[in-house]
Amino acid sequence: MTPRELANSICDTLRVHGYQALLVGGCVRDLLLAREPADYDVATDATPDQVMKLFPESVAVGAQFGVILIPRDGWKVEVATFRSDVGYSDGRHPDRVVYSKTPQEDVQRRDFTINGLLMRHDNGEVLDFIGGQADLKAGIIRAIGEPGRRFAEDKLRMMRAVRFAARFGFGIEKATFEAIRTHAAEIKKVSAERLRDELTKLLTEGSARRGFELLDETGLLQQVLPEISAMKGIEQPPQFHPEGDVWIHTRMMLEGLPAGASPTLAWGVLLHDVGKPPTFKSASETGDRIRFDGHVDVGVRMAEEICRRLRFSNEDAEQILALVNNHMRFKDVESMRTSTLKRFVRLPKFDEHLALHRLDCLSSHRNLETYELVQRFLAETPPEQVRPGRLLTGDDLQAMGFRPGPLFAEILQGLEEAQLEGQIGTREGAEQYVLKKFAARKHAS
Repeated sequence: MTPRELANSICDTLRVHGYQALLVGGCVRDLLLAREPADYDVATDATPDQVMKLFPESVAVGAQFGVILIPRDGWKVEVATFRSDVGYSDGRHPDRVVYSKTPQEDVQRRDFTINGLLMRHDNGEVLDFIGGQADLKAGIIRAIGEPGRRFAEDKLRMMRAVRFAARFGFGIEKATFEAIRTHAAEIKKVSAERLRDELTKLLTEGSARRGFELLDETGLLQQVLPEISAMKGIEQPPQFHPEGDVWIHTRMMLEGLPAGASPTLAWGVLLHDVGKPPTFKSASETGDRIRFDGHVDVGVRMAEEICRRLRFSNEDAEQILALVNNHMRFKDVESMRTSTLKRFVRLPKFDEHLALHRLDCLSSHRNLETYELVQRFLAETPPEQVRPGRLLTGDDLQAMGFRPGPLFAEILQGLEEAQLEGQIGTREGAEQYVLKKFAARKHAS
């Protein structure tokens, strides 16, 4: 069963029992745009209790708002009762809902005209009470009704307007755009988790550059990520960055992020140069050229604060910080010892480090020699040489007459270094290496 078949069967069941049932929202929009919907929603005049009686497997995910989830065969469809919302004291949830009997009333509470369309599941007839089809054809994001009121109901809708405009290549209608500019500062009232998730979608849906340009134009960027807004006008040395300032460079890298990019890579790209604005030194200050001394260390601290502020998981934060921390190491690859290079490519999710480096190069000097060198190294070096198994253990060292202590760590580290450099590859070679290099310190240990 496909998600569409599940939605259709739910509509059939509701209609057989005398209720209205229509596909609604994003799935209708996507079907009219000839895109595959990510999920399906159904709107009905049946109350939540009536829906749950018809579908015993259903889950009341938002029963107080008239929303019931129906899972089946690994898919799920949300069924919402026609309603109008009264009051939004918390700027997200209605204070109370009033169930209605008509879809005309229901769509008035929704966010944008392109998301307020309904469709008969059986014959594809579209019910359009808010001009959504015309806006779809014209490529316009327009709030339903009075924009300021829609954004007061849920302030995240301002971010969603930007994301939909970027994703579909649409413009934002003038009154809707002006309302976002007017209310931009209120976005700070949205929870960190919801902001993070919306920004992550913006970064990974394939139109990150346009999305961040719209965030800037609407005034939202300064509110949600002032550290990125600070990149504007920060010049870079033209011999390395002929493309222009840090903001231009970062936007070019965002443009290279494909739809479905890893969220941690996308955030690493966005934040990799976040330390440049506070470390900028002009050519007249340095005596030779523009410099950003210490921008990596400063950037890691700033990225850590952003990850904490947006409540990233420890695992995601660790990877984002690693991407920021290591992005300049590629310039040293050619001069690295073999052991150092092997340790470098052993970084967790090294493919993301490599992808960030490639985007960094393509968005500046366009020299991919180092990228290609690392690619060749990975292709030509067997995994067991990059991550060789340990030849000797602590027990082996004790059997050789060494006593446990700080010397153990030094010996084992020296062994791994020699392995990575290709100097030893057998247990016998390891024992000879240890006896030759550390025999004099055996009893001192």
